Amino acid sequence: MARIVQKYGGTSVGDVDRIKNVAARIKAFRAAGNEVVVVVSARSGVTNELIARAKSIHPNPPEREMDQLLSIGEQETIALTAMALEAIGVDAVSYTGAQAGIFTDKVHTKAKIKTIDAKPLEKDLSAGKVIIVAGFQGINEEGHITTLGRGGSDLTAIALAAAIKADKCEIYTDVDGVYTADPRVVQDARKLNEISYDEMLELASLGSKVMQTRSVEFASKYNVVFEVRSSFNNNPGTIVKQEVAYMEKVVVRGVAVDKDQAKVVVSNIADKPGTAAKVFRALAEANINVDMIVQNVGRDGVANLTFTVPQTEIGKVERTLAPVLKDIGGSVTLDDQIAKLSVVGVGMRTHSGVASTLFSALAGAGINLELISTSEIKISVVIAKSKADEAARVAHKAFELEKL
Repeated sequence: MARIVQKYGGTSVGDVDRIKNVAARIKAFRAAGNEVVVVVSARSGVTNELIARAKSIHPNPPEREMDQLLSIGEQETIALTAMALEAIGVDAVSYTGAQAGIFTDKVHTKAKIKTIDAKPLEKDLSAGKVIIVAGFQGINEEGHITTLGRGGSDLTAIALAAAIKADKCEIYTDVDGVYTADPRVVQDARKLNEISYDEMLELASLGSKVMQTRSVEFASKYNVVFEVRSSFNNNPGTIVKQEVAYMEKVVVRGVAVDKDQAKVVVSNIADKPGTAAKVFRALAEANINVDMIVQNVGRDGVANLTFTVPQTEIGKVERTLAPVLKDIGGSVTLDDQIAKLSVVGVGMRTHSGVASTLFSALAGAGINLELISTSEIKISVVIAKSKADEAARVAHKAFELEKL
């Protein structure tokens, strides 16, 4: 007998027929003698519909109320999935995040998991029940519902796998695994059999839609090995695990593109110690995630700061920086017609020439670089959004990823 945590994404439970298919898959695992905990997302499109309704009523809805609203999507799915299992003879019980003992901090819409009290889960598992848990949500110490941010169901699954010491964690989605690039953009993209936590983390943070960033961080911290696979077939997926020596033989393992980025330029601010700190302190206090940062050399007592943020945070950035700029001077300009292209691979630590290969390939395609950022295992560049898909194909070919 194995203890398995499975997570099914929104497309996997998109309608009644797909929920029934998921129930049949779960039944097969339970019939084999396994203990099964299932985490589900809201049905595909439901969360976006709820957000649209909220914004038709209030342009900037209170974040607490958004958590109340968005948690409905997963609660619908857990009940329907439990019903589907009961209908085919499987004893099942549904849990909200709070009922599953998932306790978070107080930050609404982007909460972090603090602890999980798994005792209720252990009791029902011992009774032979399949447990269906609402992903993406928890409860804070004040008893308020919180949500974990987009893709938070992945985090719920990984965290539960760690809490109940699961033997396996499977992330079911609408793709067969992790690819060297988005196969919808790059036709010869290849599925990877395995990938390290660090590589998966970089790809997730750089635009790959397969996994949520914090879930990979959590898996790495608690050494939760998981598999990304399709809910529509029985093909093997991609194993995500700790790095091993042979992984460094592959210099670049994947290309990621993030089109949901915006560039912020804070111009003509005072060129003196503490100015940049005031800008980024205000952004941090507003829980705005800043990515690539460039500061030019100051001239005539003024300087410019350039950085990128998620496109959805543009309005929040403007509101947050308005009082800061009254103090330090300067102005803000925004550009949402950019994309971030990244190449990732642990092999970069031991191989040279990656930047040269990437920049030469993009230059040969007439693609201009607006910003550059590097780490041990990744190189990211900001380019025009209109060139993003072409750039992904060019980079994929330059590193011969179709041969992996």
